Amino acid sequence: MKFSEQWLRSWVNPEVSRDELVARLSMAGLEVDSVTPAAGVFSGVVVGEVLSTEQHPDADKLRVCQISNGAETFQVVCGAPNVRPGLKIPFAMIGAELPGDFKIKKAKLRGVESNGMLCSASELQISEENDGLMELPSDAQAGQDIRVYLELDDASIEVDLTPNRGDCLSLVGLAREVGALYDAPVARPQIAAVAPSHDDVRPIEVLAAQACPRYLGRVVRNVDLSKPTPLWMVERLRRADVRSIDAAVDITNYVMLELGQPMHAFDLAEINGGIRVRMAEEGEKLVLLDGQEVSLRADTLVIADHNRALAIAGVMGGEHSGVSAKTCDLFLESAFFDTIAIAGKARSYGLHTDSSHRFERGVDWQLAREAMERATGLLLAIIGGEAGPIIEVVDQHQLPSVAPVTLRVERIEQMLGLKMDDAEIVRLLAALGLGVSASGEGQWQVTVPSHRFDISIEVDLIEELARLYGYNRLPVRYPQARLAPQPKAEAGVELPALRRLLVARGYQEAITYSFIDPKLFELFNPGVEPLMLANPISADMAAMRSSLWPGLIKALEHNLNRQQSRVRLFESGLRFVGQLEGLKQEQMLAGVICGGRLPEGWAHTRDDVDFYDVKADVEALLASAGAGNSFAFVPGEHAVLHPGQTARIEREGRVVGFVGAIHPELSKVLGLDQPVFMFELVLGEITQGVMPKFQELSKFPEVRRDLAVLVDRGVSAQDLLGLVREGAGEWLTDLKLFDVYHGKGIDPDRKSLAVGLTWQHPSRTLNDDEVSITTQNILTSLEQRFNATLRK
Repeated sequence: MKFSEQWLRSWVNPEVSRDELVARLSMAGLEVDSVTPAAGVFSGVVVGEVLSTEQHPDADKLRVCQISNGAETFQVVCGAPNVRPGLKIPFAMIGAELPGDFKIKKAKLRGVESNGMLCSASELQISEENDGLMELPSDAQAGQDIRVYLELDDASIEVDLTPNRGDCLSLVGLAREVGALYDAPVARPQIAAVAPSHDDVRPIEVLAAQACPRYLGRVVRNVDLSKPTPLWMVERLRRADVRSIDAAVDITNYVMLELGQPMHAFDLAEINGGIRVRMAEEGEKLVLLDGQEVSLRADTLVIADHNRALAIAGVMGGEHSGVSAKTCDLFLESAFFDTIAIAGKARSYGLHTDSSHRFERGVDWQLAREAMERATGLLLAIIGGEAGPIIEVVDQHQLPSVAPVTLRVERIEQMLGLKMDDAEIVRLLAALGLGVSASGEGQWQVTVPSHRFDISIEVDLIEELARLYGYNRLPVRYPQARLAPQPKAEAGVELPALRRLLVARGYQEAITYSFIDPKLFELFNPGVEPLMLANPISADMAAMRSSLWPGLIKALEHNLNRQQSRVRLFESGLRFVGQLEGLKQEQMLAGVICGGRLPEGWAHTRDDVDFYDVKADVEALLASAGAGNSFAFVPGEHAVLHPGQTARIEREGRVVGFVGAIHPELSKVLGLDQPVFMFELVLGEITQGVMPKFQELSKFPEVRRDLAVLVDRGVSAQDLLGLVREGAGEWLTDLKLFDVYHGKGIDPDRKSLAVGLTWQHPSRTLNDDEVSITTQNILTSLEQRFNATLRK
């Protein structure tokens, strides 16, 4: 919201400087982005009148002009295309200083003496328009200082408002805030009802009452649009960054800036029948005021007549029904449109207007009639005409409801840390237009006015008190709390420890978005419907991820495209499975690796990573909580993993994750030209471990036996080790698979698995007979279960 300081001070004028006013507004939550002078720094420029013009004898584009300053006449050479007798313009006299340290002196232009300079608006830094001299109203008094005449000792203040403060997108809202901040009176203009002078009306039908609960229309006949907009209004609009178009449009824009109610003026002759407020028909065409033709969607609210759409409600009017130089009769519109019905519509058509900006944030739903009367009064005063009666269609059931809010003294003290005087609380809230009535000791019932959509609960009121009282005046108190040690579960491991483990193994942590490209979602979840965002940041970030892999793969591609040949990344975060009803959110831990097994170096081999490298990293994670033996790697299938290099990780029959190589087809689609291995684990399952227990180290020697057995190629080493562990007894301290062989000297359908078993008794030395019996029992079990034979 941009506005003139002088305009604001005509409403409320606290005795403070501009700098202090700006600082106070910012501290009250209305952050001031910029303060721009209404004009550049200059002096010696007065209102001049062009008495006559003659062609320069030696230049086709120059004119020799006689200029009066009300007391004397001066000869000035001017090349502006719009210079003509009778014109009032800014006249920089000899000795005047213009912006940019430019001083006016006597000069000769092509041999003709020139005593001064006629100025454009851009040369005085009033505006950027540079298409000729700045034309002043004909009643401007020659010789009057331009700075005084145009009230240029002013500034445009731009306030960056948060979306909840739509009430401050107007002078009345800003004046209300300043009045409350400084306890200053607000001089609101008196708006009188305009008595109708004829009975002409247009019937109004509201066919979408939920989107438009209130609509007002009025016919104004015999307006004279040849009359210019008054200079005071043009200047106030200009300093609010609104371009003057014609008197009718300027007045509706002025009322919007003054009261906060967007309005629209239609050419009455272009309205066929009456007004219909309805939803658009799918594909219905409308040429907007900016010349753009749009194809309307069925969810768009429009203002229409009995033949066609006239405007997109709350956004922009149509070109054919807009006010033009030939317009004689107007139809004024003032309405309340539901915020939800307007939100996002302008952006969906590639538009952003002052009207949509306000309706999207909320417009006072009781303001429409007052704005209509204000606009009508200005129209009649400026361009004449006769006003008809106001026709209003309203659905009280669809209008916003106002519920009183309870405010308690003890809650204020609790939230703000200070005790405010009761009278001060009532004064501050009443200054904002809130109705305050006592409902008990230290308690009030507060009625929220229709212009404050953002106040609905007690803390909203307390926030208002804090803003007006001054955040910088609130007491500084250190928080007090009883800090007791928090219990820490010992039977498990926390995420930071898992992060440190992966970093120690050469990984780097990545953080990716929770929303991904729907096309990428389909690649990693073929045939699964994604959970789509209602209002995505962009089209390629519209689906919620159901796995951490898509984000990690994109990060991997980013690194590979930048000559990083060895990549190891991991991420922890939520995945989202299912739709809104029954949505499952799980904390996951995932990783991806490719490239060399070891960093490049003279002492390292150049082998690339394989399945067992990533499996080793996963095993380290599973063992970190002390429950590594409770997990099992089972051959499995996954849509995005290689059919022959995929393991399903299970814990007591529950699937807790997957590990494997990326599917060759997916790798080809993604443009990956080297093997990539991935894992993903349910974080809650792998952090649950066992309680550490103290066990005294045995003083007695270990006994080891190595067994090499021949089994069928399809037998899993994990199943075999599990059976060995069951039969090895309670004194087994270590079991490892140290050799796998198939090839020469062995049946092609068989393989050799060599395991090492280590026993140690805590209180005595084991003898050979005990170990031999246990070993023989193990071999017997292996033979019965897996048809295993001892390798000779």
